[in-house]
Amino acid sequence: MSAYTEHWRKDRNRVQKKLPVDEAALKRLRNAKLVEGRKPHVYVSAAVASVTSAKAEYINTRGLDDEFYVRQIIDYLAQFGGASRQEIDKLLLGKLSVALDAEQKKTKIGNLLTGMRVGNLITNVGTRKTPRWVLKKE
Repeated sequence: MSAYTEHWRKDRNRVQKKLPVDEAALKRLRNAKLVEGRKPHVYVSAAVASVTSAKAEYINTRGLDDEFYVRQIIDYLAQFGGASRQEIDKLLLGKLSVALDAEQKKTKIGNLLTGMRVGNLITNVGTRKTPRWVLKKE
């Protein structure tokens, strides 16, 4: 194995073990399409995950697309007529990417709700302090 290949392998291993990676190494790994994500939450790419049998971990780290989460919220609201922020948090927190910390997950849910409100999908019938989200009547 060449010294160059060994260097890449060590950098990729640092990413997999969630250890800090310097900027130059990160740039090399990104250019080679071996990693994804924003620093410091960098993870191995789909190509690497499929070779290393880490497919499930890749999906958990990458997370799902926003459409999935929006659909979950819409289904919940259609089924139960409305939901508090705590109920929506309980619905989505376990499904969000493991790469996000608790504060980032709360922000992500807030951004989803805001996008749905601005897109005229849902409305708040509660107060700002204790929101109650319902589907918007057409």
